[in-house]
Amino acid sequence: MASTSTPLTLPVLPLDDEVVLPGMVVPLDLNDADVRAAVEAAQAAARSTPGKPRVLLVPRIDGTYASTGVLGTVEQVGRLADGDPGALIRGRGRVRIGAGTTGPGAALWVEGTPVDQSVPDPLPGQVAELVKEYKALATAWLRKRGAWQVVDRVQAIDDVSQLADNSGYSPFLTTEQKVELLETADPVARLKLATQQLRDHLAEQDVAETIAKDVQEGVDKQQREFLLRRQLEAVRKELRELNGEQEGEESDDYRARVEAADLPEKVREAALKEVDKLERSSDQSPEGSWIRTWLDTVLELPWNERTEDAYDIQGAKGVLDAEHSGLEDVKERITEYLAVRKRRGERGLGVVGGRRGGAVLALVGPPGVGKTSLGESVAHAMGRKFVRVALGGVRDEAEIRGHRRTYVGALPGRIVRAIKEAGSMNPVVLLDEIDKVGSDFRGDPAAALLEVLDPAQNHTFRDHYLEVELDLSDVVFLATANVLEAIPEALLDRMELVRLDGYTEDEKVVIARDHLLPRQLERAGLNADEVTIDEGALRKLAGEYTREAGVRTLERSIARLLRKVAAQHELGERKLPFSVTEDELRGLIGRPHHVPESAQDPAERRTAVPGVATGLAVTGAGGDVLFVEASLADPETGAAGLTLTGQLGDVMKESAQIALSFLRSHGAELELPVADLKDRGVHIHFPAGAVPKDGPSAGITMTTALASLLSGRLVRTDVAMTGEVSLTGRVLPIGGVKQKLLAAHRAGVTTVIIPKRNEPDLDDVPAEVLDKLDVHAVTDVRQVLELALSPATSDAAREVPAAA
Repeated sequence: MASTSTPLTLPVLPLDDEVVLPGMVVPLDLNDADVRAAVEAAQAAARSTPGKPRVLLVPRIDGTYASTGVLGTVEQVGRLADGDPGALIRGRGRVRIGAGTTGPGAALWVEGTPVDQSVPDPLPGQVAELVKEYKALATAWLRKRGAWQVVDRVQAIDDVSQLADNSGYSPFLTTEQKVELLETADPVARLKLATQQLRDHLAEQDVAETIAKDVQEGVDKQQREFLLRRQLEAVRKELRELNGEQEGEESDDYRARVEAADLPEKVREAALKEVDKLERSSDQSPEGSWIRTWLDTVLELPWNERTEDAYDIQGAKGVLDAEHSGLEDVKERITEYLAVRKRRGERGLGVVGGRRGGAVLALVGPPGVGKTSLGESVAHAMGRKFVRVALGGVRDEAEIRGHRRTYVGALPGRIVRAIKEAGSMNPVVLLDEIDKVGSDFRGDPAAALLEVLDPAQNHTFRDHYLEVELDLSDVVFLATANVLEAIPEALLDRMELVRLDGYTEDEKVVIARDHLLPRQLERAGLNADEVTIDEGALRKLAGEYTREAGVRTLERSIARLLRKVAAQHELGERKLPFSVTEDELRGLIGRPHHVPESAQDPAERRTAVPGVATGLAVTGAGGDVLFVEASLADPETGAAGLTLTGQLGDVMKESAQIALSFLRSHGAELELPVADLKDRGVHIHFPAGAVPKDGPSAGITMTTALASLLSGRLVRTDVAMTGEVSLTGRVLPIGGVKQKLLAAHRAGVTTVIIPKRNEPDLDDVPAEVLDKLDVHAVTDVRQVLELALSPATSDAAREVPAAA
């Protein structure tokens, strides 16, 4: 289309914040003074010229007129839909505004030049593609709005300029964008601009629709979830009523319970995830029951419950002294721990590096010395809860760390169950019989205990069942064991070792009087004023009726004694009150079982013949007395060599060979007939052959037995010895001095021979025991023989016997 380039003089009709493009038909309100003045001026001018009144539609943005306007014809003047006077104006073409001029009426008149809008015909290929793209975009936008009639109108436009100006009807274009379209004279460039504006709008619309859809889906999901939950609650209520259950008997609202519980942040997050899984699972799904069990376990654990420690150090020491006699090492260690805890609390050092001040003690000692009961006393003294975990015979690693929840019937480990049972995060946990833990194809429980008993790691202990961190750094762990060697080295390294070596006879009497007798009187249904046991009877019970490191057998003997008295009273054979004396014991519970060697008839003693010596050993039951017997075979049998019996270990067998080699090489020096050792077999026997024996500490005992046999001199009855022997006759140090001296004291031995290098160990032996023992520290076997063998007599010159 071509427009004439003849200049035009037109009244200006300003459009505030509005743009009219050619081809558009717009109604304008004549109540606006500027609009009315322009229309009236156009009508006045039209009276003298043929045609319709013409005006120049010019956008006015913030008081500034655009450089290009639109020639408009006043099609009709009348009333608008709301009844106000108005005019219908049609845009005809672009006009470039020139200088102002004069004209009739109150309107502003300007001179303008029409803009050429011609386009080559036919359209070039690129322009045709552009027309096609614009129509497609406009059609897509109009269809979304439901304007199907307008779609046909747009498709019918073939003129490039008209098609570009048609976008003036688009409500999404801003005034600035429309002004840019108006001032773009080239139709092709204007169509490109309109196409780009329409493309950008459709892209924004797609994003907005996607966001709105996502928001609507989220709202719909929440509404649907809310509705389903309400329905689920209604169904459960009906089921409870059908089964006759009260509404409050079983709470299924785990989410409310988790949110109400005082859980650590990470535990709360894990619990809420499990609640989400539970809500998604069906009631028939087995996973639902597993999740409920896990949630119940987590909610029952005392995550933030702690008992206040009793920082009365004197009071705690008094509790330990009142409940346990002896065991000074353990009581001193607990007192130190409490004192340090008190000072840390006073200085605000209760938690350092996420860890609290727990303790890990290993109580090692023979049975019956009070290791287990000591754990209860420690908890009592500290004001803490007490839990006992029996580890004897445990072979499954999952018993400590728990089973993974992938297994049916999975449960948390014993440590977590102990915390749950205690109801606090800082109980005293007794790991009983830790040396009895085994291992097999199910794992090594002792290895699983490494993290539990490591103060540097156990503040982040993770149970396989819970799979959340559990802080064990404030727990006091007490591990008990009978045999130190049975505890793995890595595990023992994480614990502070406290030895309980057994009681002296005086301590046993005090324990029996203050603890065992009152307890057994109650169990026998007797009062303290009805039956009394004097100290002499208790001492005889401890020394002759029982011989042990602990007091368990002693307590059984007291229980048996009281049962006998109670039975005789019920049968009318004895009247109460009754006092049990030392002389009454034999008539009530029979003869003594352990008579000291010194109390036996000289002819009946073990050492009444040459070749028998008394040694000292350490067993699982504490220290014990061990006899060594030696004999020489008849030369006519031809059985030369060394024979060992008594179920001996390799170390003890080597000690016997060393002892024999030493006597062969130094026999002449010791005035022994060592020639007999070349042709006659030597037999060394350790009685109690059913008990395995091993260790080097019987070396000097075997040497003494062989020297006694060869010399014919008896070994003194009141002498017991322990020590390792070397090929040169040196006496080397051994272990367990305290236990061995206690055993010698119990057996009635008065003289003990120990290695010189073990002399510092005597500091651990109770003073009352040392006062009753004559301890000799030696460095050479010659000193041992001088002390242990009886003086030579005229009978010693007789021929060496064939057997002892």
